[in-house]
Amino acid sequence: MPYEFRLPDLGEGVAEGEIARWLVEVGQEIEEDDPLVEIQTDKTTVEIPSPAAGTVARILVQAGELVPVGTPLVHIGDGGVDAASEDPGDQVRAEEPALAAAEAAQPSERVKATPLVRRIAGELGVDLARLPGTGPGGRVTEGDVRRFSAMSGGQTPGRGPERRVPLRGVRRLIAQHLTTSHREVPAVTVVEECDFTALSESRGERSYLPYLMEAVVAGLKEFPELNATLDGDEIVFWERYDVGLAVQTDEGLVVPVLRAADGKSLDELEEEARRLAEGARAGTLAPEELRGSTFTVTSAGKLGGLFATPLVNHPEVAILGLHRIGPRPAVVDGELAIRQVGWLACTFDHRVVDGARASAFLLSVIARLESPG
Repeated sequence: MPYEFRLPDLGEGVAEGEIARWLVEVGQEIEEDDPLVEIQTDKTTVEIPSPAAGTVARILVQAGELVPVGTPLVHIGDGGVDAASEDPGDQVRAEEPALAAAEAAQPSERVKATPLVRRIAGELGVDLARLPGTGPGGRVTEGDVRRFSAMSGGQTPGRGPERRVPLRGVRRLIAQHLTTSHREVPAVTVVEECDFTALSESRGERSYLPYLMEAVVAGLKEFPELNATLDGDEIVFWERYDVGLAVQTDEGLVVPVLRAADGKSLDELEEEARRLAEGARAGTLAPEELRGSTFTVTSAGKLGGLFATPLVNHPEVAILGLHRIGPRPAVVDGELAIRQVGWLACTFDHRVVDGARASAFLLSVIARLESPG
C-alpha cells in the first residue's frame, strides 16, 4: 500500500494551507526527508520534507489549491504511477472536430471540473458549460480548456483581450486579512502634521523609524487602550510592546513583529527593524516572528505619499502611518520658514478607542518627534 501523506498541523491557529509549489513530480524517486512541497499559510511559507521514501505515485492536490489540515496531498510508494495524477494538459484524448462541435453544445446542469481547471478556464475566458469533457465521467480537463481556447483564438464571444492572474499565496492572504479588517472594524483616521526639522538635524545616520517606534511606545504607555486587541466581547490590554512593522515585499505586504520594543535602545530598534525587513523580503522569518503584535507602524518612506489612511491590522485596534517627509513652508514664531514636515495618520477601531484619545495619542507621539532627546 502506498503511503498517504496528509497536510499536517503547521502551528497554532493554522487551519488550512495553500499548495504553493510541488518540489517533486509524479514518477520521481525520493528519499525520506527530501524536499516534498511548499505550503503557504496565513502566517508564512514552509517547506515540508517527505516523511517516506519511494516513488511519487499520485499528487492529489494541485498547486494553488487551498485545503484544510488533514487533507490527503500525495501518495508515495512502490506501486505504479497513477495516470489520473498526471497533468491533464498532456492527455490528448479528443479530436479537433469534437472541440469544434463544442461551440454548439448546450450548458449542462453542473460542469464536472477541478478547481484548478475552473481557474484556468477563467484566465482564458472559456465557458466550461460549452465544453464536452473528455476526462473520466465527462470531467472537463485542463487539456480540453487549452485546446478549445487555442481553436477559438484565445477568446470567447463578448470578451476582449485580457490577462488574468489567480489570487494566490501571500496576495490571497493579504486580501483575506484586509477584507476581514474592513468588514469588522469601524475605522476612523485622524491626521496631524509634524515638524521633523530638529530630528532631521540631530539623527545623524539613523533613519526616522527607531525614533518613531520609541515615541509610539511612550505614547502607548500613556494611552494603553491603543495597545490592545479585541477578542469577541473582551478588550485585551497588553502589558507588552510588540510592534508590528509593515514591510513591502515582492510577494506583498508582510508584518513582522519587533518584540519588547520598550526595552531597546535606538540603535537596537534600528538594527532589529532592519533584520526583520530583510528577513521578510527574503522569506526567511520564522512563523513566530510574524504574529502576536500589539500595535502596528507603517512607513513607506519617500513612497509614503502626502498622507494615507492605513487599515487596522486586525485584531489590533490601532495603527500609525508615517508619510513622506520633505521641505514645506511653515509658520514659525509668526514668520514663514521652510521646514522638514511630514504627516502622521492614526487609524483606530472606534469600538475600543475614542476619537479624543486617539488624537491625544497622536499629538503625544508628534511632541516627542518634534523635541528629540
